[in-house]
Amino acid sequence: MHSSGAHVSTSGTPALLTVTGPDRPGVTARVMSVLAAHDADLVDVEQVVVNGHLSLGLMVRVDRDADVVAVVRELTEQVHDLGMNLEVQFDDIAPAAPPSTHAVVILGSPVTASAFSAVSGALASIGANIDIIRGIADYPVTGIELHVSTARRDAADDARLRETLAPLSDAHGVDISVDGAGLGRRSKRLVVFDVDSTLVQGEVIEMLAAHAGKEEEVRAVTERAMRGELDFAQSLHERVATLAGLPATVLDEVAASIVLTPGARTTIRTLKRLGIRCGVVSGGFIQVISGLVEELGLDFAKANTLEIVDGHLTGRVIGEVVDREAKAAYLRSFADELGITLSQTVAVGDGANDIDMLTTAGLGIAFCAKPALREVADASLSKPFLDTVLFVLGITRDEIEAADTAAGTYRRVPLT
Repeated sequence: MHSSGAHVSTSGTPALLTVTGPDRPGVTARVMSVLAAHDADLVDVEQVVVNGHLSLGLMVRVDRDADVVAVVRELTEQVHDLGMNLEVQFDDIAPAAPPSTHAVVILGSPVTASAFSAVSGALASIGANIDIIRGIADYPVTGIELHVSTARRDAADDARLRETLAPLSDAHGVDISVDGAGLGRRSKRLVVFDVDSTLVQGEVIEMLAAHAGKEEEVRAVTERAMRGELDFAQSLHERVATLAGLPATVLDEVAASIVLTPGARTTIRTLKRLGIRCGVVSGGFIQVISGLVEELGLDFAKANTLEIVDGHLTGRVIGEVVDREAKAAYLRSFADELGITLSQTVAVGDGANDIDMLTTAGLGIAFCAKPALREVADASLSKPFLDTVLFVLGITRDEIEAADTAAGTYRRVPLT
């Protein structure tokens, strides 16, 4: 990583030293011991290892010309002894570059050279510079993160960056997310998920309808809602009405049959390790998801409540319907309860009912979503693995698996 802006001497000879070759323990120590012996000032340093190949760059300043010659000679001997190469350039020390303005994450299965070329070309076309590139994931997708600087560093540049990169996702089969760089990206303290087709696979209302033998009726209502003939509340009431007379034990049966989206446990577990609070806001039913909320250790949960009389569903919902507006309101109330700003929140969902929640959050992530939600989201993920949300937040696969290994929870499920 780059060094911070500590004070260094401005006298002496500046030199850029680049050491490359097979990585092994002790390389950096031996290089630094030579520099220390000649009282060199370390101005900047960066080290990268790719597939076992080390590249170590050091910007140094040496006080006396005679020491420069000695430093180069001794470093050459040490580096060659390690089977590595040394390149030396005598350059003036450039002014410190301003920090990156954005983090761009590319996710794919795979990320092709063509896709990366398109992204880098698009960035160059709007005058954006790539400052840092790093791999952040090799499972369940390939992830590459770019730290980028835009020219004017303003809201207009932010919009132009998103608009320029958005068309490349469909064209190259990758997901591309854009977020602000710096402390704001690391300040997220609350992540709220939709449930149906986001945290879990499938739609709970359809599972209940299957038990009632009313799949066709529910499907017809859903189609009317998709055509805009019904709003969410109307469609919910009509679908719930088809469940009238079902024994309440069906709720437990459906709850037991729920299948989490791949990566859901990893996502929640990792976020909680980071001290980030997690919650769900669902247009489904609290009686079905309450066990899941407890199992995952979620901090917040809001959903509709089905009315039960004499052990049977009445076909009605009790209280306020959790619709599009309510979802955003609950996100705000969760944030208020935690004493955080909305900029510190993340919302993840898949449908039009999540639009207000995603646009209210500091970062809205559309997950395997409908087109209407993708259009307004800050990031759109198309791969059916919920842990890709972590990569958008800048959390790497290595960090996830190191924590899992330490806790004894590490595993990789083979991908089919």
